[in-house]
Amino acid sequence: MWRRTVLILAIIFVLMVFPSLVTGQGQPELASLEVDLWPEYDRPTVLVIYRIGLPSTLALPIGLNMRIPAAAGAPNAIAAKQPDGSLITVPYESTTEGEWTTLTFTATTPETQLEYYDPRLNKDGSQRDFSFIWPGDYTIGNLAIQVQQPFDATEMNISPDMGPGERGADGLTYYTGEYGALNAEQTFNTSVSYIKDSDTLTSTNLSVDPISPVDDSTQGRSRLMSSLPYVLGGLGILLLFGGGFWYWQSSRNKAEQVRRPRHKSAGQRQPAPNQVTASGQENIYCHQCGKRAGPGDKFCRACGTQLRSG
Repeated sequence: MWRRTVLILAIIFVLMVFPSLVTGQGQPELASLEVDLWPEYDRPTVLVIYRIGLPSTLALPIGLNMRIPAAAGAPNAIAAKQPDGSLITVPYESTTEGEWTTLTFTATTPETQLEYYDPRLNKDGSQRDFSFIWPGDYTIGNLAIQVQQPFDATEMNISPDMGPGERGADGLTYYTGEYGALNAEQTFNTSVSYIKDSDTLTSTNLSVDPISPVDDSTQGRSRLMSSLPYVLGGLGILLLFGGGFWYWQSSRNKAEQVRRPRHKSAGQRQPAPNQVTASGQENIYCHQCGKRAGPGDKFCRACGTQLRSG
């Protein structure tokens, strides 16, 4: 009997000294939660990105349950961030109840990224309105929310106010709000409204800019730029010599054609002059077709032309 009493007292003592064992690791605190809201980025909806940071003292792996709007359907991605910055997809299970879908997954690294597309972007002509709600799933050490201004959007209005915004490296304007710690079950709302006259998505208009200004000192460019005058000069000399050679060759061909007698067609051949054979007899040829006539012929036997004597 006394042994049972000692055991009960020991359990009570442990629970009083280590109260975290009562709650277990099913509901850990989040060291940080960064939420990115990108309206009309690559879809006519709102891309929502969670960057979930866990305390460095928390033993991993650990299971997490995160709620997203049921209207969003399946998440776009859940991935664990590796030490080298790469992301590896994490398997998950989902259950939907009412307006929320609960995603259950295991965090294997201190930072996990969750993405989904929220279709609840209200469009009324050129007016756009959207409301984001953090449902209070966990206690958060620090909550930060960042809103990306869509391409060709104007009159951005964000509540709570995030200031004038700053231009990012991609040329877009970003608005950031830091809201500190939140308790579990404490919700947080952010509303975004703006004017947009077109349905053009932001991703289709992003341009790739160089990391640093491109000039003569840029690697891979300086050698080409410095040697460009020599290249153009050499090309000009080649063209000059090529043109001169072509002109000389053309002049030479014309001169040869002048000196060289032209060949006449068979119908234009001149008749051979009358010749005298070794016996002293004159050979007579037709002056029209050049055919040799026989002795005593008065007319050409080939063409009928009257032969000329002498």
